[in-house]
Parts: sequence; structure tokens; C-alpha cells
Amino acid sequence: MRGREDKEREVMMDVVRVTEAAALAAGRLMGNGDKELVDSYAVDAMRGMLELMNVKGKVAIGEGNKDQAPMLYNGEALGKEDCDFEVDIAVDPIEGTSLVAKGLPNALSVIVLAAKGMLKAVPSFYMDKIIVGPGVGNYMDLEAPVRENLRVAAASLGKKVRDLTVVILDRPRHQKIIQEARETGARIKLISDGDVAAGIATCLLDTGVDMVIGTGGSPEGVLTAVALKCLGGAMQARMRPRDEAEKKELIEKVGEEELEKVYTAEDLARGDSLLFAATGVTDGDLLRGVRYYGNYATTNSIVMRARTGTVRRIETTHNLDKKTIRSKRRAAEVPV
Repeated sequence: MRGREDKEREVMMDVVRVTEAAALAAGRLMGNGDKELVDSYAVDAMRGMLELMNVKGKVAIGEGNKDQAPMLYNGEALGKEDCDFEVDIAVDPIEGTSLVAKGLPNALSVIVLAAKGMLKAVPSFYMDKIIVGPGVGNYMDLEAPVRENLRVAAASLGKKVRDLTVVILDRPRHQKIIQEARETGARIKLISDGDVAAGIATCLLDTGVDMVIGTGGSPEGVLTAVALKCLGGAMQARMRPRDEAEKKELIEKVGEEELEKVYTAEDLARGDSLLFAATGVTDGDLLRGVRYYGNYATTNSIVMRARTGTVRRIETTHNLDKKTIRSKRRAAEVPV
């Protein structure tokens, strides 16, 4: 019987095909103003492609429950029931649906495959996060002031604080963090959405991003943790209740100690049987978006494997006269 390592290698390119299909399906809708429609097209394409993969999968981290179709819901079975390669799946068919709907940069299609039970299904809607690239993670402290983390990061990277670039989601809840970062003189990049792309960017020299701080979605935190484990980056994260009602619910569910726990990337994505893939939908710092040229299109993707640290950047040309996408909803191959 082939080992898990061989099976990971076999499906690695298939994982990219899943995000490519979602990006191609949603890419035509850039700027249409309807983020729900954008997501539904990507979800349908993802489901269709996953049906063809040689995996026995279950969605461990999705977008909702079964009653909220067309979302990929937690617990949904995907792939082939008779396959002996069992995986948990984390997905964000479009990370940044609003970005696509508005024609803004940095939207991605993202998927993770992991060994069963290795992904942490964080019950909170949001998490506080601090994300950095290689060589900095051991010195970060989620509970320390922003200025202290920036000072330590600068020293670790051999930079001055004023030369650091910090990414923060542009939200009212982040006004204090933004002000504190500005007071240090650091360069700040405010983004409207897309904290997975920003987190990955901390590990890639050509992006110029050194740190991501602030509160973002918990599912996105787990997806980012997988990418960081492949790239050597680090993160600290903690559940952030939106209000007292959610705080009470979380304490009843996981206990006060767990609610206050600071997670690392290893806590959120355990082991090394982890595959991560993303395809750009709109142009961004990490990946170029889908481009259409008459009878063909190009996609730009990244696929990573934690076990080996392999990182592949893939540019694919799709002949639209021949290319089809497997639609789960229509149970058929449909033109792009």
C-alpha cells in the first residue's frame, strides 16, 4: 500500500486545479457588485472539481452549515467515498468576495488538505492575530504593545522600525492599533479585506510585508497557519468574542482557559501532512489575478507542502475553446 507521502504528492497538482477552477468561475464576475453570486460560482466549481479528486474528504473548516447552501458547509463529504486517502478540508472559495465584487485587488481562492483531526476548528467568529515571517516569530508577543512588537521585529530583521511595513485591516475596531503603529513611524498598509494573502506575504521577500496585526476571521487564521508552516513563518492568535453574548457562549463551549489561550500556527494546524493551494482572482501582492485574452485565460497560483517545504508558483494557460469546469450544481462540464 502506498504511504500517505506518496498520495500527497499525487494529489498536489489536483489541489491547484480546484482553486484554478474556482478562480476562473468567479473571475468573470469581477466588479459586478454581487458578492454572493461571486461566492456561489466559486463554490460550485470547487465542489465539482473535488468530486473528481482521489481523496475521501470532509470539510472541517467551511463557510457555514448545511442550511446555508450554496456554501461549503462544515461536515460536508467531498471526493470519493471508496478512496482510502482520508483528508480534512479547509476552504475559502473566494477569500475576499467583496474585493471581487468591487474589482479590488488581493482576492484569492484558497484550499487546504490535512490529515484527519489536524486542523483546529476555532469556534469564535474572530481572532486577534499577529503574523510574521521567518526569523521573527519566537520574539513576538500578542499581549505586548504594538510598539514593542514592531521594535523587536525590526531588530530581528536588521531594519529600523520606520522601514517596516505592517498590514492592518481597515476597520473601526483597529483605530487604536493603527494609531499606535503610526506613532512608531512604521509604514502602514491598510487593506479592506484579504488577510490570508497578507499573512502569506510576510514570508515572501518580494512582497515587502513584514507583519500583519489585528482582528480577523478565525477560519482565515487556520488557512494562514497552514501556509506559514509551509513557509517558515509564525503567528500568535487568540479568540476574540464580538460581544458579551458570544463570550458567554464560547465559555460554555470551550471554557474560560481555552478562550484566553494564545494559539501558534502549530496549534491551529498540527503535523506536517498539510497541503495549501491558492489562485489569484484579482491582481494582488501575492498572486496575479485571472486574465482573459479572447479564446484563452491565464491563472497564477501557489501550492505548498508542509512535509517537504516545497513551494511551487504556477502560471497556467487555459484554452477557452476546450476548457470546461465541472459544475456540481449542473452535474456537468460547463464552459468557462
